[in-house]
Amino acid sequence: MIKKHIITCTVIISLLVMAKVFAYNMPQATKNLSKEEKTTTKDTTVTSIEKPLSLMARLSFAEETLPLGDAKVERKMKKILAEFNFDNLQTNRLHRKAAEWFPVIEPILAAYGIPEDFKYVPLVESGLKSGVSPKGAAGFWQFMPATARTYGLKVNSKVDERKNLRKSTIAAAKYIKELYGIFDSWTLVAAAYNVGDGHMRRQIDKQNQDNYFKMKLNHETGGYVYKLISMKEIVEDPVRHGYTAPRGLLAVNESNTQSSIN
Repeated sequence: MIKKHIITCTVIISLLVMAKVFAYNMPQATKNLSKEEKTTTKDTTVTSIEKPLSLMARLSFAEETLPLGDAKVERKMKKILAEFNFDNLQTNRLHRKAAEWFPVIEPILAAYGIPEDFKYVPLVESGLKSGVSPKGAAGFWQFMPATARTYGLKVNSKVDERKNLRKSTIAAAKYIKELYGIFDSWTLVAAAYNVGDGHMRRQIDKQNQDNYFKMKLNHETGGYVYKLISMKEIVEDPVRHGYTAPRGLLAVNESNTQSSIN
């Protein structure tokens, strides 16, 4: 009988000891878990912080980016971008023209599957000048007479549809789409628009190179895409470059932002 009581007491004491040990360990485990959670939260917070993109990293034309780490390209881009700064141009005329022209140009480019960045071509081609070039190019898209006629525009002594924004943009969209079928690169298309597809094809074959930024081209064509990127930059982010965009352009940009969100 005494033996049974001793066994019972021993079991009870053992259970009490185990309960105390368990109770002691529980707060410790909770404390450790809390520390681990804090560490995890802290680590997650640190890794989620991203550095802002550099100027070169965020510049592009028709989603084709500049080759990063190329010092020569970077110097050229900064030089041409500086030429479009308000301190050099001293005019908001480009922004006024963008506000007037873009609502006509954008839907036409979209209908033909042309990247929206090509809307900056008329600003580069005729935004800073007017009239007919020494070679005979004229209008918003600076078409030569023969090219204009090829893509459906009337050019004669009585009518010059190169000066009609809607009609000339349709002609330009057809031409640009045809060029893309040849070059399969929007930067090369832009360069070919400037210098002609025949010349561009010869240069690609001669240099065995089809990356616009790595090609050696004449001064005007070699800087053409850089000018388009610069025009895009000052129109989309005017304040950074010393401009004050007119209300019309701000409304256009706001509408484009809403469309991209929807």
